[in-house]
Amino acid sequence: IIFCIQILTGVILASRFTPDITYAYYSITHIIRELWSGWCFRYMHATGASLVFFLTYLHILRGLNYSYLYLPLSWISGLVIFALFIVTAFIGYVLPWGQMSYWGATVITNLLSSIPLLVVWLCGGYTVSDPTIKRFFVLHFILPFVALCIVFIHIFFLHLHGSTNPLGYDTAFKIPFYPNL
Repeated sequence: IIFCIQILTGVILASRFTPDITYAYYSITHIIRELWSGWCFRYMHATGASLVFFLTYLHILRGLNYSYLYLPLSWISGLVIFALFIVTAFIGYVLPWGQMSYWGATVITNLLSSIPLLVVWLCGGYTVSDPTIKRFFVLHFILPFVALCIVFIHIFFLHLHGSTNPLGYDTAFKIPFYPNL
């Protein structure tokens, strides 16, 4: 539910955001100060990201506690979702284009420079500049929908192995996933 709220508030904010290095900070200021409940949507989106990570950490700890890492399809799809959450959160941190955002993007892209041509593809050049924020905006908009699709795949893999029995007791009573949608 929280992730869907994140997507909804993100779509609302994206309708008024300008991905340009000259106007990005001012469009955030405009959203907060001038739009009806813009401050609420922005802070719901920013705080909701922390809540999504908190719930994700609890979900990972629950999976470790019940030894779900022995279900490789569920575990790998969960790790892919977690990696997408991390990338999406970092890209969202860069979008307001303040000093911390700029230098955060610079440091991370310098760390990624060990992979050939990745920085050129990601930044649109060798430095963090205007094409960078445009590409980050597109990625920040698309990656949550990709993560949502993988969440459905994750749930399918989880219920394929019977997640209604986390302790692994052998029962003949299995609840099928398909008719109970």
